Amino acid sequence: MYDVIIIGGGPAAISAGIYAARKQMRAMLIADKIGGQSVVSDGIENWIGEKLISGVELAKKLKGHLESFSDRIEINVPNTVNKVYKNDDGSFKVVVDNGESFDTRTVVVASGGRHRNLGVSGEQELAGRGVAYCATCDAPFFSGKHVAVVGDGNSGLEAVVDLLAYADKVYLLSRGGELRGDPVTQEEIKASDKVEILHYADTVEILGENFVTGLKYKNLNTGDINQIEVNGVFVEIGTIPNSEMVSELVDVNKRGEIIVNHQTYESSHSGIFAAGDVTDTLYKQNNIAVGDAIKALLSANNFIKNK
Repeated sequence: MYDVIIIGGGPAAISAGIYAARKQMRAMLIADKIGGQSVVSDGIENWIGEKLISGVELAKKLKGHLESFSDRIEINVPNTVNKVYKNDDGSFKVVVDNGESFDTRTVVVASGGRHRNLGVSGEQELAGRGVAYCATCDAPFFSGKHVAVVGDGNSGLEAVVDLLAYADKVYLLSRGGELRGDPVTQEEIKASDKVEILHYADTVEILGENFVTGLKYKNLNTGDINQIEVNGVFVEIGTIPNSEMVSELVDVNKRGEIIVNHQTYESSHSGIFAAGDVTDTLYKQNNIAVGDAIKALLSANNFIKNK
């Protein structure tokens, strides 16, 4: 019987793991990989203590820090949690993909999210053939090309910045009249003559047979269907929380985010705590996720002591 099982491998989960080790809890961390969503970022400028760090380098540091406590916490990587069940005695059973299971008194869910799809014609058919979800990974393949970025939040703006070093032309499609990302990044892309911002643009189809050749979008003001010729489409419209493994035990909102008490980070189910992008936290940021995960872990520790 573990005191806590931590689900996830991003900054939130790693911080919870380190604190579990320092509290001398019998703990296990289960993740498919270490690093989280930021592992694909070429440059992170808001990680406290680092002026600039790549996602890969951040993942290495997180991994090294966690492994320095390997004598106090079991690191079950790579592995994926399939389901969490409640035992008759009030503890939990965590089942991984290969069918193996582990019993624990508490669970900290810090499993983050995954990329959201557009759900339009041509997206799945042309995935990997011009449709991409990681500008950091795939931008060099579009050197000298025309590309479109769908999404006007931070991930969309950062994708545009990544592409500016390679593409000749970047269309940024925004469903609204204003961009939503950081003002500093907005200024950077607006200053480039490579970028054309298309407001009130709702993507309706990605064109191409063997490779992307264009994109159709609807003007939400006029209803007109317009078409642009592009060689690539980068989908940057947010994430889906990885909450399925506990969604039958805890309350989630309409987006699938785990609803937590924002003082203790306990879910609606006693003994299950959550932090980071998988929750209904207002801001999806690494630094915030780390702090919230530490609160969740300390709350889990107090939960065990009080019982």
